[in-house]
Amino acid sequence: MPKTVKVCVPGTTANCGPGFDAVGIACTIYNELELTLNRSDKLNIEILGEGRGIIPSDEQNIVWQAVQAVLARTGKSYRGAHIKMTNNVPLARGLGSSAAAIVAGLVAANAAVGGPLSKQQLFELATEFEGHPDNVAPAIFGGITLSAVYQEKAHCLRFLPPGVLEMVVAIPAFNLSTKAARQVLPETVAYQDAVFNISRTALLIGALSQGAFGHLQCALEDRLHQPYREALIPGMRDVFQAANKQGAYGSAISGAGPCLIAFTQQNAAPIGEAMVAAFKANNIDATYVILHIDQAGARLIDA
Repeated sequence: MPKTVKVCVPGTTANCGPGFDAVGIACTIYNELELTLNRSDKLNIEILGEGRGIIPSDEQNIVWQAVQAVLARTGKSYRGAHIKMTNNVPLARGLGSSAAAIVAGLVAANAAVGGPLSKQQLFELATEFEGHPDNVAPAIFGGITLSAVYQEKAHCLRFLPPGVLEMVVAIPAFNLSTKAARQVLPETVAYQDAVFNISRTALLIGALSQGAFGHLQCALEDRLHQPYREALIPGMRDVFQAANKQGAYGSAISGAGPCLIAFTQQNAAPIGEAMVAAFKANNIDATYVILHIDQAGARLIDA
């Protein structure tokens, strides 16, 4: 009987203000995937939760494409599968839904064929798929990750802050594709803006690694992507101000947006309510969730 593998993969928030395409955090919101490989050409994909009726359920499905990449890399001959996706990560909202799908397919397929690929190899494969490592790194390794591609190889440093940090995520009721969010970015930036972001990114990593969260108000400032994406997220500045007024350490766009994220250690619910109200004042319906840092990353669970 074919072996069924079940994996759990966290959603992620990337960029974290100034750390564009480099900084990511694994969040306690999860997608689950069940995979059963078979040697026939039959592909059956079942989708529950977020993306049902929207995500392709044929060969164009990104999970199946990730599974095939592992099979090709390991020389296995399975041609079909039964895939069951149970999605809780909102689709195209800036919480790493595509990265979660890619990582789920890679990790599940690797486990199904006996686990020949290491986490590092899966990370490199996931980076090839996604095109940048900032979301796939925390999805695989958990925690806070710093990623870069050097000599065509993906590198990642993972750490956890010494204190508990809550993330309040306001989820507006509209999608924003990463492609659309990248199209508004300039091809070049001013020297002063580059220096501005370097200083903020350095302060951000220091603050997170030492638990000096009081520095986040300054450290989350950005001039590389957020000012250009503001027009795509109505009320963005108002939402940031509302969160900060309720005591948040600071706020940022989550990934490419449109979700907005505030960092705090207290008043999480009032912060979330204020963010939703600020969106509402700009004629945008929204909800909020309170998340923590996932420490484990993608993992196998009982099938």
